[in-house]
Amino acid sequence: MPAATGRHDHSRETNWFGLLLTGLMVLLALRLVALYLNGTDLFFDEAQYWAWSEEPALGYFSKPPLIAWVIGAATTVCGIGEACVRVPSPILHTATALAVFWLGRRLYDARIGALSALAFATLPGVSLSAGLISTDVPLLLCWALALVGFWGLLETEEVWPALLLGVAFGAGLNAKYAMAWFLMCGGVYLAVTPERRGILRDWRLYVALGIGVAMIVPNLVWNASHKFATFAHTADNAHWGGSMLHPNKALEFFGAQFGVFGPILFATFLVILWRASRERLPNQDRYLIAFSAPLIAAIIVQAFLSRAHANWAAPAYVAASVLVVSTMVRDDAWGWLKASFALHAVIILLLLFGTSTAGRLELPLKTDPFARTLGWRDIAVATRAELAKAAAAGKPFAAVLSDDRALTAELLYYMRDEPTPVLAWRPGAPHDHFELTRPFTASTPSPVLLVRADGGAGSAAGSFTTVEKIAERTLPAGKNAERHVTFYSLAGYKGE
Repeated sequence: MPAATGRHDHSRETNWFGLLLTGLMVLLALRLVALYLNGTDLFFDEAQYWAWSEEPALGYFSKPPLIAWVIGAATTVCGIGEACVRVPSPILHTATALAVFWLGRRLYDARIGALSALAFATLPGVSLSAGLISTDVPLLLCWALALVGFWGLLETEEVWPALLLGVAFGAGLNAKYAMAWFLMCGGVYLAVTPERRGILRDWRLYVALGIGVAMIVPNLVWNASHKFATFAHTADNAHWGGSMLHPNKALEFFGAQFGVFGPILFATFLVILWRASRERLPNQDRYLIAFSAPLIAAIIVQAFLSRAHANWAAPAYVAASVLVVSTMVRDDAWGWLKASFALHAVIILLLLFGTSTAGRLELPLKTDPFARTLGWRDIAVATRAELAKAAAAGKPFAAVLSDDRALTAELLYYMRDEPTPVLAWRPGAPHDHFELTRPFTASTPSPVLLVRADGGAGSAAGSFTTVEKIAERTLPAGKNAERHVTFYSLAGYKGE
């Protein structure tokens, strides 16, 4: 089954690239409008990343620094509303699609590149991600560019692939440590393709690795000065304590991939893997399999041993998009490809409608699917009201106290112009960035306003001589869900 040769005249390539640009610009415009109309509050991870962006650093408790730098650049130009915090996401996904085109064109031809880029840009996981801001967004761009760079090292004797690979690898590590999976995938490719192992004697490969390592060194220095907090958090996130047999978690993660990549594309991907076990596929296909299947398999193992979120294998779908589209085109499976595009277009429209009406439209469901991203602004409004009430009574609170990372992040964002500081309750060693950088201390004046979203006064109350419940609120989180918040006045800190 021969691979596409890539020998097409320039006018045909220009036409495919023009088609791609048109499609991507229309999609980007839709997503930007959707951000403007989006009715959700920032998810607490998004609010946390925004808070980080307000304090530029070389590292943060749970992630490397790139996400904070990206948000900081966006909000400097655009403003600090929810849409501006999230606006890098659709822009970077568009850039990633262009990198996918570059990859597909170098491996096959411009037609494969354009169709692969459009397939990637419309993946359900990407469409969902385009309305949020997360560390996966810059990671996917870096992964795609690194794939182009590594292939360039294998196919040419030029220096630019080393520079591209090195910068992309280093930037990817600063986006998310998951970029390190790229080394494993490269090793798998060389293991199954002996004729390519000469690259291990190529000085350009080591220039690329040197650039990547140099770019992550500042973050490593930051970690060393903070007891390797990010590494410890990453290990904790793997959650390898207790029972190590969770077949249900592995099946849950595997099933979720049909939603992330799309049911038709993921089913086709599985068929391609079955073929690969029975026959030797073209070199380009093996390259793409090596940078997708091992990563998915590794995360399935992680899910079996502990747990895994559906997005943890997201980088695999950069290569998988090109692999699946090239195979469908080669096999003349246009009906399936068109059906996949149509299905994903419907999902895009549903997401656009859902986010624009979030919290305002009553759905015939037990709970609002956007409930996790609703109601946070209302908690901040209620907190401001308690601060104002106390100030009017001549007993102002010295600080707002929270013992929950999610709530701390949301209060920091939605009370960003409030002069009363928001502090994190820190029992012992820090467990998140707020406990590390803005903890309540013995020097904090009394009284403080404790905001709790889980009922009861929590562990903080035991460290104060005076604990007074002053208010309770039940706030909507969409039409079919609620958030319960309780306010306490704490005074007389007596130590932990």
